[in-house]
Amino acid sequence: MTKWHDLLEKDGKAPPWPYPIRYDKEQEISADVLVIGGGIAGCWAAISAARTGLRVALVEKGDTIRSGAGGPGCDHWCNAPANPLSNVDPDEWARHMADLPYCNGIGIQIQCREDYDALLEMEQMGGKIRDTGDEYAGARGRDEKTKFMISPRYTRVHSYIPGSQKPVVFKSNPEQKLNNVVIRVWGTTFKPALKKECKRLGVKIYDRVMVTGLLTEGGAQGARVIGATGFNNRTGEFLVFKSKAAVLATAGDWSLYILNTELAGYNTFRSRTTTGDGAAMAWRAGAALTLMERSGILMLGTGYKHTWYGGAGDASYENVQLVDANGKKLPWPTQGWADAGAMRPPPAVMEEIRNGVMSGKYALPFYGDFPDMPDVERRVTWNMMLGEESTTRNIIDSYGRAGFDPARHLLQNYNFIEGTSPSQWRTAGGGGPVVDWDLKSTLDGLYVAGEQTFSAGDHSYAAATGRYAGRKAAAYAGQISEGKVYGEQVTLEKARVYGPIQRSDGIDWKELHAGIARTMQYFSSEFKNESLLKMGLDSLKEIEEVFVPRLYALDPHKLMRSIEDLSLLAHGQIILNAALARRASSQMLNFFRIDYPAVDPPEWNKYVTVRLENGKVTTGDLPQAYWGDMKASYETCNKDYAGVYKRK
Repeated sequence: MTKWHDLLEKDGKAPPWPYPIRYDKEQEISADVLVIGGGIAGCWAAISAARTGLRVALVEKGDTIRSGAGGPGCDHWCNAPANPLSNVDPDEWARHMADLPYCNGIGIQIQCREDYDALLEMEQMGGKIRDTGDEYAGARGRDEKTKFMISPRYTRVHSYIPGSQKPVVFKSNPEQKLNNVVIRVWGTTFKPALKKECKRLGVKIYDRVMVTGLLTEGGAQGARVIGATGFNNRTGEFLVFKSKAAVLATAGDWSLYILNTELAGYNTFRSRTTTGDGAAMAWRAGAALTLMERSGILMLGTGYKHTWYGGAGDASYENVQLVDANGKKLPWPTQGWADAGAMRPPPAVMEEIRNGVMSGKYALPFYGDFPDMPDVERRVTWNMMLGEESTTRNIIDSYGRAGFDPARHLLQNYNFIEGTSPSQWRTAGGGGPVVDWDLKSTLDGLYVAGEQTFSAGDHSYAAATGRYAGRKAAAYAGQISEGKVYGEQVTLEKARVYGPIQRSDGIDWKELHAGIARTMQYFSSEFKNESLLKMGLDSLKEIEEVFVPRLYALDPHKLMRSIEDLSLLAHGQIILNAALARRASSQMLNFFRIDYPAVDPPEWNKYVTVRLENGKVTTGDLPQAYWGDMKASYETCNKDYAGVYKRK
């Protein structure tokens, strides 16, 4: 691949834009179900809806074949208690998972009941889920009959940290056998198989198209969703999608509090394309959102820290013993069978290790002792876990080219030597649209899946909820007529989207992003009170009124980045309004207000909701566990559920 620097040296200027510019073109597409976002949840939603025989359109900002957090791969299919090797009942495991404040009991129940069915369907599509070639015969957790590879993760409780949850004796597992609810998988095979299945079922895929806004009946805020608008980020062509139902699956927002590639703080753990687009468009359409005030310090994959998964002790390093620079074993969990998959030491043990470092008992840096592992376990961890998980294939390939051999070499760990993250570098994840047992938002016609839901889970959660939302959206679309698009709403959105291309200089997207991030860092990070939060809203309003009109884009890609900034801006406004509405501090939400220091007072143990009504912010609340009895509610809403789809 030619490097950008080489092109500049050769020609003395940037090459011309390689695609035809079509800002003056507009395309109209009709579908029964529109899926916004082509990640794991979006692909499953499209497949599930298409299986009913309806017309489905899938719109993705990147290329569906590898887009989304799980696009490159995954190594664990978590929380699959319906698998044949599990020793715990799916409904009991779901209740255990939901035994935490501010979870999503609806999504959890769906995951525990249906993600194993989704896994079997994944196998039908060509995804690899079993060790059929006996490559890892003899590894602990491998079942010879099913060829499944069980992971030590969650074999006792649903936690990464020992002692963070009370010991549980499940009624369905009175002998306290290992729970066996997590299956190791070959996730790099999944996304190509999903895209192939979408095509086989006739799903119309629109890659390289950014959806910018939802269309509602009469153009009214809070009305039924009848489609969406977007543009091609290579050609600039405008697209109008008409649909009977829509599934929102654009994930969260990993860039709001951090800056860009030229400044410290850029996120290397998640794609730059996860910029809160779904939350922003749902907000503008009038959907109620919850948990938007939640944030947390971005502990990994950012700033000057090492690339996550690149150091021993990071996620997926199962059964790897950490040792100090002199080879002394550390009291650090191995993520293995010895400690039920625990990933981090409890606070007391972490303090013991820190004190040991300061006293000279433990010498830095620490290492993962791969050579000390049994050969088959070492191969499982290095070739399968790290070979299949997300971005890790590039990491282990790079290490291999540099000469690293896990049979002979220790791998460095970065704890203590790279410092801690500033409290201002935060995640804006955790919030999303309020949903019911159909995963329907508070807007008719709009469904939500995957990381777009509040308190979302992992890869299998995205798959299960996407599959479920697609099924429910299709059922709704099958009984309602297509709405009439309100022309003025399209005209106004088109003017908003194309604003930056009317200018050739001014403020570029990186500058605007930096300004938005600084506002959030200063006024809604570790320290919060009413004055600071209102100053943050004033700052974002100034950005919106003074600097957004100066935003310019010289090509469709930069236009996409510019519109992403507008999503970030809207997301910041939502967070600040939600933070003002919660007049109490909360340990579980990592939310602390100086002016309301009481932590989790009983009267505030509830979901705070925010929404736009006629352009005005309104707030409300929902009780904890508003979804009712999880098992009974699920079964009431899924009496016709047929289980594993039989591929035709």
